[in-house]
Amino acid sequence: MTVQPGTKDFSSAEARQRLDTVTWHFPSSGNGRMAVRLDKDGTLTLSGRAGEIAAAARLTHNNPDLAELSAVQLEPSRPDAAHLLAALIDAVFLRLPGITRVHLPSAEHLAATAALATETIIDPVSGEKRAVVYRIVFRQLPLLWRRQQAHVAYPLLRSSIGPEDRLPPLRPPRPSGIMYERWLPELDLVVSLRPIDRRSDLGLFHHWMNQGRVAFYWELAKSAQELDAYLAEQEADPHIFGVIASFDGEPAGYFEFYWAKEDRLGPYYEPEDFDRGWHGLVGNARHLGWPKTHALFRSVTHYLFLDEPRTRRIMGEPRASHKKMLSYAAQTAYEKIKEFDFPHKRAALVCCQRERFFREVPL
Repeated sequence: MTVQPGTKDFSSAEARQRLDTVTWHFPSSGNGRMAVRLDKDGTLTLSGRAGEIAAAARLTHNNPDLAELSAVQLEPSRPDAAHLLAALIDAVFLRLPGITRVHLPSAEHLAATAALATETIIDPVSGEKRAVVYRIVFRQLPLLWRRQQAHVAYPLLRSSIGPEDRLPPLRPPRPSGIMYERWLPELDLVVSLRPIDRRSDLGLFHHWMNQGRVAFYWELAKSAQELDAYLAEQEADPHIFGVIASFDGEPAGYFEFYWAKEDRLGPYYEPEDFDRGWHGLVGNARHLGWPKTHALFRSVTHYLFLDEPRTRRIMGEPRASHKKMLSYAAQTAYEKIKEFDFPHKRAALVCCQRERFFREVPL
């Protein structure tokens, strides 16, 4: 995608290429997939599956670093008003990847703004107060992408269950159903994440783990019965759970999300309570290759930061010799900290910092 030129003229040659383009958005309030269309006059219109209009706004873009939404039409009494406004803002950031912020009516005129903006300014031309939503902040807000009903939030409660030298907080249960959905404009595909179900996914899991290229790294080329026991053990372990990643609903890969403090990685660095980590593979050969693998790296990391706002770091421990994995990690803002020896492999400790991820990685 390229940056739209700094002009109000949406009939320009570059703008015309986008006029009929629909961007897709997934409010976490449960509205399902919603569409945003851009008309020739700069009007953005948000609609649901049945075509009903849920919100609209006027988009102007006179500065290469920012865009402005005005004349926002949004029913203020709707409980999901902030989610709908977030979908409009997401459409702006997707269409204008070069901008860092969006200006909106202040909360006094548009109450939903209060859930998104972190700053207000006085417009030097109109003298009106404007709310500012920064891209780096917006991508951290769980108003889109992360399904709210799939999660249970826990307070920080200490537990005496876990490794004696690394006792963790009490962990929430694993999510249920689809946890995360995001449209990937560069691929025109929807990536989604859901917990693995060993009762319905065992055949797929067994097939993937017994592929040679997967077995080399995972060392789980075992019988279906043994793999069922492996997944059952995870169900009884609050620090880890398996996830199926899909593109447009077709299973593509398997990931394991874990809390790093009580994981095998914990003794090899100074863990924080809410550090997360993951292991992953692309099992479906149709989805191999850099574009989709990189999209999965970004999406998995994005989800883990959305899932727990107290998570500041996503950790990893790929094989130190796995150069392709380390290359993908580096392109997703994972920094190699050191190499160390597990009993079964020489590993590289990598770390993705929250601020760096949202500052550098495009979503």
